[in-house]
Amino acid sequence: MKSIIITGASSGIGRATAELFLSEGWRVGLIARRAALLHEIADTHENAVALPADVTDPQAMEAAFDTFGHLDVLFNNAGLFGPSAPIDEVPLDDWAQVLSVNLNGMFIAARLAFGRMRAQGGGRIINNGSLSAHVPRPGSVCYTTTKHAITGLTRSLSLDGRPFGIACGQIDIGNAESAIVTALKEANPDMDTMDVGNAARSVLHMADMPDGANVQFLTVMATNMPYIGRG
Repeated sequence: MKSIIITGASSGIGRATAELFLSEGWRVGLIARRAALLHEIADTHENAVALPADVTDPQAMEAAFDTFGHLDVLFNNAGLFGPSAPIDEVPLDDWAQVLSVNLNGMFIAARLAFGRMRAQGGGRIINNGSLSAHVPRPGSVCYTTTKHAITGLTRSLSLDGRPFGIACGQIDIGNAESAIVTALKEANPDMDTMDVGNAARSVLHMADMPDGANVQFLTVMATNMPYIGRG
């Protein structure tokens, strides 16, 4: 049975992805802070393991990975948007919080997965980059900065993982219906969105690649998003 750990698994893209992988027969480790939501999944799926942890806490994360055991794939997904404002209106505490979750948290999870996969002789890491890894929304300086950094993390892991059979790819998701997008849509009611299941199926495609093949970057988004084109 293949195994995957998913961070940010309590809701949105993470939860949809966890439920899809479980339906496909994977063993799924569920990491998020909200333990009750993780147990909602684990209590109804034999192959789900609730691993409550804050991705920014190195000791809690190491304990979660140790509890789960053998790991074939990490979906490095946990993140938050932060304040929607120009940079001079962003409190430094909010900047630090987004940086801690979106960058430090993903680094911690990738570091733990890489070490275990190196010892096992291979594995796969999938980072959630977002379209903001390429182009920003207005007023998204915190989120966009961290997501650009994730692209650098993905490329570094891909390169450093080659000698150890560790593949790393990045999925860039646009306007999947999740808590982050719901909040954005309140201010932009005409925003085009897609079902979050489309993102989950894309992660499954990347995770199911055979050894020796890797989806390096994958973009999946609502068809009418204004990502392609010029203003």
